[in-house]
Amino acid sequence: MSYLPYNSGLGRGAIVRTGLLLGALLASQAASAPVCAQGTVVMRGTPAEVGMSAGVLTGGVALYEEAVERGDLVGAVLLVAKDGKVVLHEAIGWRDKARGVPMEPNTLFRMASNTKPVVAAGVAMLVQDGRLAYNDLVREHMLEWDNYRSGFINIGHLLSHSSGLRIPTLFLQPYMDPSAEHPDAPTLQLEAARFGSVGPEVVPGTSYSYNNPGYNTLGALVEIASGMPMDEYLDAELYTPLGMHDSYHHEVDEKMDGKLDRMSVVYYQRDGEGDWTPGWTPGDPPQVPFVRASGGMISTAGDYVIFCQMFLNGGEYAGRRYLSEQTVSLMTTPKIRTNPGSDGPPSYYGYGWSVSEEGVYSHGGSDGTNAFVDPNQDLIVLVFTQTPGGRNPVRRFREIVNLAIGG
Repeated sequence: MSYLPYNSGLGRGAIVRTGLLLGALLASQAASAPVCAQGTVVMRGTPAEVGMSAGVLTGGVALYEEAVERGDLVGAVLLVAKDGKVVLHEAIGWRDKARGVPMEPNTLFRMASNTKPVVAAGVAMLVQDGRLAYNDLVREHMLEWDNYRSGFINIGHLLSHSSGLRIPTLFLQPYMDPSAEHPDAPTLQLEAARFGSVGPEVVPGTSYSYNNPGYNTLGALVEIASGMPMDEYLDAELYTPLGMHDSYHHEVDEKMDGKLDRMSVVYYQRDGEGDWTPGWTPGDPPQVPFVRASGGMISTAGDYVIFCQMFLNGGEYAGRRYLSEQTVSLMTTPKIRTNPGSDGPPSYYGYGWSVSEEGVYSHGGSDGTNAFVDPNQDLIVLVFTQTPGGRNPVRRFREIVNLAIGG
């Protein structure tokens, strides 16, 4: 079952149209089963239905319209859902400015590290199935990690970025070359196995350090435990049953059902005149030649809100349970502090999610995507851009969304 986005254009009229375009299948299925039996299903709604001010939300959209007009960002997609109702889904600016292609609500984004919560959910499902355990040592599944360096790193360490690994790149370079023994090299499993010989720089479990190789190792463990390529496992166990039909893991057309042209250009830097220049354009070679787990997910705001709502529902969505309530709680509660010694409010990492002191769990991606889930207010806020070097008013936008509650 899918949340069905609509094309709202570049103005602010989407907010007053949020009661429209409810899919017939979604409506009929929602009507045939009580919410308590199926888990809240993401549906269209109006701000008034969930006690939010449409006018205040309009101010949040204006914040991004002004940012695009100033050139702080090239484009953005904003989505706000409360109590399972999408009350704002607005596209602003450009998907490809040079070609005059506007951003649209169903634009596909390079999600970068917003991949990590999804991979962590895949690991959690395999734990629930008894094929992995959080305290499993990686060496139990990868012989290359069975040494005095890496032998005491477990799956929980990798999930919480407390493994002690300090490898600064996604993978060791250069990649493995194909050989008689490994004709399919490089692959996720072969490259993750190489991390075992490097090992941690500090004792596992004692400190936090955000580490992409650790998550790429988790992706390899998903493949080993499931017997499937990671992207195929996630599609079979999460995307297809959830109705996330616009979620993929490699930016090549043959792996994306011909939807490559719906992806946004990624803008990393400006030229000498201050204009944003394309850093990656749909059709360019992928950053990594194989599916990875530290990043690489491609998705839409309409798909990712379903994934977030499944977490808000305690692991259930539309009558199917994906994660137990205990698993959701485990993943979204602090495992290790990420800012020890800071004078600011403490922040933490759970299993696949950053966790605030107030219990909000979130994640960002280095290409400009941000997702926030607030279980205290049954609220999801997604701000997706592809201008990672721009001035993104995401903090102020979240403040405005919170001000809209009760308005």
